[in-house]
Amino acid sequence: MTCLNTLGQPVGDPLPDWTPPPSPAANVLIGRYCRLEPLDAARHGTALFAAFAADSTGANWTYLPYGPFADEAAFTAWLASVAGGSDPLFFAVIDAGGQAGGIVSYLRITPAHGCIEIGHLHFSEALKHTPAATEALWLLLREAFALGYRRVEWKCNTLNTPSRRAAQRLGFSFEGVFRQANVSKGRNRDTAWYGMIDADWPALAAAFDQWLVPDNFDAAGHQRASLSALTRPLLVAVG
Repeated sequence: MTCLNTLGQPVGDPLPDWTPPPSPAANVLIGRYCRLEPLDAARHGTALFAAFAADSTGANWTYLPYGPFADEAAFTAWLASVAGGSDPLFFAVIDAGGQAGGIVSYLRITPAHGCIEIGHLHFSEALKHTPAATEALWLLLREAFALGYRRVEWKCNTLNTPSRRAAQRLGFSFEGVFRQANVSKGRNRDTAWYGMIDADWPALAAAFDQWLVPDNFDAAGHQRASLSALTRPLLVAVG
């Protein structure tokens, strides 16, 4: 039923119990397959540079606004420039063996509207396509909704097909394309928008719980049930 104001105009639903959530803290987030540690250049720089070096062509940096870096010193200097900030709030992904293999972050954190974005993802070749990689993003989603955020966003270059597939696999619904949204590395970028709201989260959380159980993986670590199969029926829109 559409809400009307005293002038008879349609308006949004009232939120009488709405309280803006706090900004996320730089805490360690712990899962079964990985943990997220607040990014620290001195602590994580060498391990991350070594992990990312397996991408010898630098292809994993193509759609990010920075990188690749010429050497460890340049990479560590960049890490130092972004670590310790509150927005973006960067984390290092540490696998069950204690190795740093990726970077994730919260950004565009807007408590007044209950909106937060996940981005700046960079996973090493060893981390990609593992339960730890998925769990790292589940940890960010779980934390955001537990804090009281109403909406989590995922944005990427429209040409970045792997990122678009990842967004939908994780349960983000397609919300459209912003044409000529910005300039990245001297090139035009159209941006695809994906979103997940608090009303979506209970069903998606149950899908993650089902996928992340150890019994869902064989001895080689291959999934038995795919996360996409569990989340796709829950998407509002695909694209």
